[in-house]
Amino acid sequence: MRYVIGIDIGTTNTKAVAIAPDGVVLATTSAGYAAFSDADGRHELDPDHLMGAVRESLAGVVRQVDPAPEGIGFSCAFHSLLAVDESGKPMTRAMTWADLRPAAEAKALKATEAGMRIYRHTGTPLHAMSPLCKLLWLRARQPQVFGRAARFIGIKEYIWWRLFGRYEIDHSIASATGLFDIRGLDWYGESLELAGITPSRLSSPVPCTHQGRGLLPGVLAGIADRVPFIIGGGDGCLANLGSGAIRPGDTALTIGTSGAIRMTARTPEDDSKGRIFTYIMSPGRYACGGATNNGGNVLKWLFEKILGVEDEQEWEGRVEAAAELAPGCEGLICLPYLQGERAPVWDAEARGVFFGLRSIHDHRHFIRACLEGVCYSLCEIGASLEETIGPIADIYASGGFTRSETWVQMLADIFDKNVHVSHAADASAAGAAILAMLALGQIPDTDAATGLVKVRKTYEPDPARHVLYRKNYEVFTQLYSRLRDLE
Repeated sequence: MRYVIGIDIGTTNTKAVAIAPDGVVLATTSAGYAAFSDADGRHELDPDHLMGAVRESLAGVVRQVDPAPEGIGFSCAFHSLLAVDESGKPMTRAMTWADLRPAAEAKALKATEAGMRIYRHTGTPLHAMSPLCKLLWLRARQPQVFGRAARFIGIKEYIWWRLFGRYEIDHSIASATGLFDIRGLDWYGESLELAGITPSRLSSPVPCTHQGRGLLPGVLAGIADRVPFIIGGGDGCLANLGSGAIRPGDTALTIGTSGAIRMTARTPEDDSKGRIFTYIMSPGRYACGGATNNGGNVLKWLFEKILGVEDEQEWEGRVEAAAELAPGCEGLICLPYLQGERAPVWDAEARGVFFGLRSIHDHRHFIRACLEGVCYSLCEIGASLEETIGPIADIYASGGFTRSETWVQMLADIFDKNVHVSHAADASAAGAAILAMLALGQIPDTDAATGLVKVRKTYEPDPARHVLYRKNYEVFTQLYSRLRDLE
């Protein structure tokens, strides 16, 4: 049986998917791990736990199909950073995109002319998520670690080094560091000078289709040395590919722990207001868009910490009960900035709000307001994207939220767009598999992804519900700016 494997190394778990040449999903597996977090904004992952999850998920999917894939492609969460010593041993855990400790460094840099130059050259908005800002924080707060570290790398670079003994970073992951010139395809001098490092302390940039062969002895049981590994890209970019959102106007939208909305472009795009990112998807393709820190984590917070409901099966019933309420939640609006916010405000110190609360509101309204609030956040990012790139045509949805028909229909109604959900088990892992097909010459270009992704269901918007949502959305878009300066 012919197939390739896509592996997505995420914030909460690693997923592997086996895909046949016609796009049919043959098998899927996943392996989870815990994050290390605290009230100071820390959010870290153990790199060796991640390596274990890669081994476990890969072995699990190979057991379900023929044990000889034609290739294995990687997707990984953006914006991670860890320090390693001369032997490659981690000196720190991996700081993730959700780590807010570098907020002060990001805020200070954003206010400078250098900050805007860096944004224009690198495509990465200035925010605590950025590895550039993480380096500034590390140099200021942990100078001994910063000084002794041989290299500063991300999660996928660590995995790649464990597999092949080489420090290499794909152009996609590099393009989200704030350290990489997305037009020159090399490390950006002004960012490196600001961070106080040289290219020798970073990995060597390579194309997203770059192949690794010849695994180090004993590193992966059951995988033959001849199987090519494709270095791949970042999870957001590859979710576009895995969703089939490749044509002009087609837009990929993901809600998992966090959320994002992205269009595919053929050239890097600048936003004069610095609201959206431009990351490299593959040679000659870019993903432009914005991410929100607050997606499924908002619902998890409400159920577990406020309502005291930990059984996820019960969550589904509660969401369906909330769906019986009228759109607009009888005036209750949630600004869901529980973990600060990325696009479009890029403020790690932003806070959440419930606005319009009255005595008629009960737990159902709070649930629905959280669902609507996450959709409003993405709709606001989508408006920034349309101003910069062009109009949104159709939306291709992925992520855990697609299991809830209520939530997907809500999204269609708020955006007033058709929302398509595919059969792909995980869009980023599927995108990694499709990129592997491209690298191996099995498809001619990334546009071929549209023929590999099978739409399972299309949700059409209801014009009447859209009008009701629009009233709350207009209030939502004013809340952050009006409350921002209040302590």
